[in-house]
Amino acid sequence: MRQSKLFTKTKKEVPTDEVSKNAELLIRGGFIYKEMAGVYSYLPLGLRVIKKIENIIREEMNAIDGQEITMTALQERETWEPTNQWSDEQVDVWFKTKLKNETELGLAVTHEAPITKIMKSFIQSYRDLPKFVYQFQTKFRNEIRAKSGIMRTREFVMKDLYSFCRDEKEHNEFYEKSKIAYQNIFKRTGIGHITYLTFASGGMFSKFSHEFQTITSTGEDTIYVDGSKGIAVNKEVYNDEVIESLGLSKENLVENRAVEVGNIFTLGTRFSDALELKYQTETGEFKSVFMGSYGIGPGRLMGTVVEALADDKGIIWPLSIAPFTVHLLVLGDEDSVRIEADKVYEKLLKADVEVLFDDRKEISAGEKFADADLLGMPYRVVVSTRSIKDGGVEVKKRNEPARPHDGLGAGGEKGKVISVEELLKLLKP
Repeated sequence: MRQSKLFTKTKKEVPTDEVSKNAELLIRGGFIYKEMAGVYSYLPLGLRVIKKIENIIREEMNAIDGQEITMTALQERETWEPTNQWSDEQVDVWFKTKLKNETELGLAVTHEAPITKIMKSFIQSYRDLPKFVYQFQTKFRNEIRAKSGIMRTREFVMKDLYSFCRDEKEHNEFYEKSKIAYQNIFKRTGIGHITYLTFASGGMFSKFSHEFQTITSTGEDTIYVDGSKGIAVNKEVYNDEVIESLGLSKENLVENRAVEVGNIFTLGTRFSDALELKYQTETGEFKSVFMGSYGIGPGRLMGTVVEALADDKGIIWPLSIAPFTVHLLVLGDEDSVRIEADKVYEKLLKADVEVLFDDRKEISAGEKFADADLLGMPYRVVVSTRSIKDGGVEVKKRNEPARPHDGLGAGGEKGKVISVEELLKLLKP
């Protein structure tokens, strides 16, 4: 894509009504647009990131036999009353509305009850189990105070998977597979090295649930990490009983701030009992289906990546979810330089390299470098009079240490000059 065609523009000023790093950088870079507190639109660059995150999640859910569907956001009162979750005293974040005939509806905060209702049409026998169903669907939560940019919003897309098993043993087998799938997701999105499986409260469903918490100084949660075992304990359940039961030692636990990027729950038979989702066993008796719930928000994950990996110049996207692999900059308006840059751009496109081409005229080198640092593509490739003279293009990784300044303005640290052929080998080994 040619940057001159991109309708969004970068901003130098910091949004005055945002305190989180992710919102500041994503708004300045033109990845998102703030509609109102806790509600954001995803613009072309931001949507590319979200779609890549969703595809990684989708691949990992499919790998553990998940089947994708899409459920409705509009929910009937009757669906939620059996589980005692329609009442505002029980669930205080509903957005509720009415049809013209005064029928009361809600905008879904989650989908355990609706999916249980759906599965009643398809699960009758033990032969119909196990089944694993997931979706990417917009959730609405009437939070008292939306904060933390796109990490805590009132409208957001959630990937929620629900498991339906014959019994707890079969459920636990899938539950362990889901842990691995989630760990794969965080590795593939670039934060696996700072994300920990975390023991948290299981609420009314089980002794523990499991969260996946990413270490960042701006995190909302406090966790205690055992780095040698790669697990952590949420402060909400942290006590000597719990520590001992998990086989951990207080001397090995380090306190950290963290952001929850995913969670998995054992639901048991709460929803299947309430909504009468039963199956007939081999011996003819009827039993309630044993359920689990597995959530992860692509937007929250995107915001966490920004919070955890950005530096003082801007965003640093992992290659797997970057909007583009290469940010190609042409420096100077001389015809010979622009012609050469166009050739490089076409060669990259022909090699199926995703490239954002900063072909803007009358923009200084310093401004282009600053924008490249802010937008955070994995590779910056520069075509200039100097690079042509040196026999190629100047390449610098966004996350590599700065080289001595070359006098080109902010962000203009020297890159390594290589031929276009070497660049293609680097990008497509």
